Amino acid sequence: MPIELLIAETDREIEQCFDAFKVLRPHLEMGTFLKQVRRQQRESYQILALREDGKILSAAGFRFAEFLAWGTVLYIDDLTTLPEFRGRGHGDRLLSWLIDHAKSRGCKGVHLDSGYARHAAHRLYLRKGLHLDCHHLALAFQTNA
Repeated sequence: MPIELLIAETDREIEQCFDAFKVLRPHLEMGTFLKQVRRQQRESYQILALREDGKILSAAGFRFAEFLAWGTVLYIDDLTTLPEFRGRGHGDRLLSWLIDHAKSRGCKGVHLDSGYARHAAHRLYLRKGLHLDCHHLALAFQTNA
């Protein structure tokens, strides 16, 4: 069966993406994953997935957002590939689709944040024409929940 790209829409498709997302976001729990994705979908979040033989090998969470600084952009929240399938061009294929999708929707660009130590990911992003132009700063709060 060939590798296919799909927008994960059904509960089952979204849940099949969990393992790939868990690699990038280890704090995620299967029991709350679907509910969180559904909440984020209300803010235009979507999941693009790469599937082969019923297994999700790579996935990207993205949304459209408008900023004073950049105009309307496609923002990539998450881009992940299962470790055993890295180095096979899956992330490149997802990123190419996302760039084309942003262009087709009239976006001014594609943006993402990436952790400092994700050097292999940075090589992909730079190869695809993205450039490092800012630092993302954050202040996390402890919650009792």
